[in-house]
Amino acid sequence: MMTNSTYVSYFTLSPYFDTGVFKYLYFLITLTLYVLIICSNVLLLVVICVNRSLHEPMYLFLCSLFVNELLGSTGLFPFLLVQILSDVHTVSTSFCFLQIFCLYSYANVQLYNLAVMSYDRYLAICCPLQYNSRMTSNKVTVLIVLTWLFPLLNVVVMMSLSISLQLCGNIINKVYCDNFSVVKLACFETTANNVYGLTYVFTVFFSLAILIFYYYMRILKVCFSGCKQTRQKAVSTCTPHLASLLNFSFGCFFEVSQSRFNMNSVPNMLRIVLSLYYLTCQPLFNPLIYGLNLTKIRIICKSLVFGKV
Repeated sequence: MMTNSTYVSYFTLSPYFDTGVFKYLYFLITLTLYVLIICSNVLLLVVICVNRSLHEPMYLFLCSLFVNELLGSTGLFPFLLVQILSDVHTVSTSFCFLQIFCLYSYANVQLYNLAVMSYDRYLAICCPLQYNSRMTSNKVTVLIVLTWLFPLLNVVVMMSLSISLQLCGNIINKVYCDNFSVVKLACFETTANNVYGLTYVFTVFFSLAILIFYYYMRILKVCFSGCKQTRQKAVSTCTPHLASLLNFSFGCFFEVSQSRFNMNSVPNMLRIVLSLYYLTCQPLFNPLIYGLNLTKIRIICKSLVFGKV
């Protein structure tokens, strides 16, 4: 019998299985990861905000990145902690859509953030004399606002299409709610959802990917043709950005592969780990690489931890 989405009061998350007493170990590991993510991202946010020497475009874009990672992690980890200890792995429809909104907003904002940061590094390295005139405080504000506004609008449109679907099931084959899993439960054709999703991917996603690729190709060109000092500056500031971009790209690839292809032959535990990769490694990975590789942040963090010499 076909039921409207409003009558589907809950979803069942099928990948969870009985782990016995090991659930307390998994709970502790997950809680530790969440605490590390919160502490590391908040630490760098505080360091940047309270030190006027770090009130530069690159560090302000980093603040946007860290805030997004805090929001994305909060949309996932508390939910995982509850599910790990629970004997019944269900989630209400309203909370499921709220989680979809949080996680998809995180992923979209993250991509826009990485694109804006690559543009900032391009200007700083390839157009150093024009950097201050082209990357003004007003422009930084506009870029940060757009970095959040456009992705949120996209997610709102996507959510409105998904919420209106009539669903004929309530079993989600993931450890958290995601949009594609809900769409697959639809009773009828999901042409509008598919068209919108493909249009977004081929217009916005690939446009941003091409821009990022272009900016880093220009930076590499300067690295190979410039003096030693220019190469050192480019390497020191671009290495964490590239590492973050590659980490995010791998995570998205794992996620899309699981959503679009039949992964039944892959062990259940491996599927769970891969599905959580881009939601856990990115928020934990970024504070480490930026804190360790960017000299100004590293020096201030050392002075906070070990005291000023």
